Amino acid sequence: MTESSHDRLLIIDFGSQVTQLIARRLRELNVYCEIHPFNAVTEPFLATFAPRAVILSGGPASVFADDSPRAPAKVFDLGVPVLGVCYGQQLMMDMLGGKVERGHKTAEFGRAYVTAAQDNLPLLDGWFDAGPEQVWMSHGDHVSQIAPGFHVYGTSPNAPFAITADPKRHFYAVQFHPEVHHTPKGRQLYANFVRQAGFTGDWTMGAYRDEAIAKIRAQVGDAKVICGLSGGVDSSVAAVLIHEAIGDQLTCVFVDHGLLRKDEATEVVTMFRDHYNMPLIHADEADLFLGALTGVSDPEEKRKTIGRLFIDVFQKHAAEVGGAEFLAQGTLYPDVIESVSFSGGPSVTIKSHHNVGGLPEQMGLKLVEPLRELFKDEVRALGRELGLPAEFIGRHPFPGPGLAIRCPGEITPEKLDILREVDAVYIDQIRKHGLYDEIWQAFVAILPVRTVGVMGDYRTYDYACALRAVTSVDGMTADYYPFTHDFLSETATRIINEVAGINRVTYDITSKPPGTIEWE
Repeated sequence: MTESSHDRLLIIDFGSQVTQLIARRLRELNVYCEIHPFNAVTEPFLATFAPRAVILSGGPASVFADDSPRAPAKVFDLGVPVLGVCYGQQLMMDMLGGKVERGHKTAEFGRAYVTAAQDNLPLLDGWFDAGPEQVWMSHGDHVSQIAPGFHVYGTSPNAPFAITADPKRHFYAVQFHPEVHHTPKGRQLYANFVRQAGFTGDWTMGAYRDEAIAKIRAQVGDAKVICGLSGGVDSSVAAVLIHEAIGDQLTCVFVDHGLLRKDEATEVVTMFRDHYNMPLIHADEADLFLGALTGVSDPEEKRKTIGRLFIDVFQKHAAEVGGAEFLAQGTLYPDVIESVSFSGGPSVTIKSHHNVGGLPEQMGLKLVEPLRELFKDEVRALGRELGLPAEFIGRHPFPGPGLAIRCPGEITPEKLDILREVDAVYIDQIRKHGLYDEIWQAFVAILPVRTVGVMGDYRTYDYACALRAVTSVDGMTADYYPFTHDFLSETATRIINEVAGINRVTYDITSKPPGTIEWE
């Protein structure tokens, strides 16, 4: 739990797939909040956390289940505003003296419309100005009787108690999800709620930067810190922030595995050595990695090989620093949330090759994680606050295994060279047409096939490639970017004319799901 001096809002998680969106909406309102699973919220926890307000999330459970997740009764005795969302509403009613019934015919999923029942609730300022409001419902059970002290402020065809409140105690409950895009005025509802709770909106990147620097200095003292620098946004922002706090006590280790994009290693090393004058070890280990990957075509074996070698190489070069006591990582708040599920079980390990795995234990190091309270877009905002170049902050995500997973089949130096050139042309085209910032991620995969072509009067037998570009909010789901045919035609022509070894260009229009963003 953070030691932030800001007023804090507590989100108690009951397992909704969109609980993180609640936190995002609040952070957008400059309100500091944390998500904690229901079974971690005890009375001592509440006393320590001292929330100014509480939100009870949605969830898949039913209050009728014997092991249904509950909130401690103390939540309702804190004297602070409480908002229940979907399952959170049902739980409030169940715990405060109302009634909940099984759904069946009154279940409601998807888009619905709520009509005002009364218009004197500050939570709903800005709502119902033009009639019924669209919301997103997702519930099977429903409230059949509201708790004493509550009144009805909004109804829908299948939810007669869609919005209820006890204004005297500042208890509010909604059956829908205000946090999702399909509730257009959901953000306004959260803004009204935090205003009622007295939040001043003091969660800013400038304030966070100052606090984070003070915390790093207090934690590290005069000890040395090493940081695995990948060149991605997270590790880069973490490195610059820590360097601002402790200067040359920080040494970064940049492992160049020979699977980076064109000129990438030079750009990263130059920026950190020259622009930030930061101690940096450039570990050029391309021969080691590519040698170990020779003949390997299975994607999972590629990932495991790269992950294992990365740890070995990082450990070897980190030893050159001598006397380091801390390891810096670019852990983000979603990583922290996902490490503990709402039921207390471990989350699935994803992309383990992106970090340094068990190195803190192996090397006897303590962790410095200055970004662990931030979401991805907040990291970018902090990067801007720290003065990182805009083109660097806005870079598309790049996977830890690099071009290895954009080269299906066996990896060879020839294919990697071709892939770097094709990717450079493709990204140049995207930037030239002003599309880079509209796209979440764009890259090229070189396919493990050769195709017959004709260039001039000669037959060619070269590689085919697939262009990939997707739009996304968080990378969990994605859709392909709708390039015009003119753009695709112009790009294909440039690639074939400028890159030797490619004679066929395709465009991947698969969404996620069913596909993944990367090819391997």
